[in-house]
Amino acid sequence: PLDRFDLDAGIVFSDILTVPEAMGLPLRFVEGQGPVFDSPVKNITDIKKLDAINSIERLNYVMEAVSLTKQTLSNRLPLIGFCGSPWTIAAYMVEGKTSKQFNKLRKMMYSAPSVLHSLLIKLTTVTEEYLLAQIKAGADAIMIFDTWGGLLSAENYPLFS
Repeated sequence: PLDRFDLDAGIVFSDILTVPEAMGLPLRFVEGQGPVFDSPVKNITDIKKLDAINSIERLNYVMEAVSLTKQTLSNRLPLIGFCGSPWTIAAYMVEGKTSKQFNKLRKMMYSAPSVLHSLLIKLTTVTEEYLLAQIKAGADAIMIFDTWGGLLSAENYPLFS
């Protein structure tokens, strides 16, 4: 597309849910439903099982794609790296799949905010490392996709997203 159209930048898009998969939460794609986690995050025990330390190594293919794309661009356009926000990723991890209401996520937010914050802290750590790795691989800028930030009130947005 960058050769066929007059675009301002390139972007390396990797599905945002590859991050929790790299942390050890198995992901599958179901026709007509989209991405599904068969074992959604329900409690602090589930969160402790998530591997934040080795996840970036498991996402190395993204950094290879960033590096290769950067080389191919030969500095004619900037390259944008990409990831989901911790809140948006947590929404899928807690719910297990996409949802219109995200009731499981909302229940955790109101009845067990410390559990949700534990998940968000772990996701934030991995997200920071993931974005820094993309920058090191050649991304000139990064985009954090916060699809489900609109679920939060103005008061809760700074607390959870």
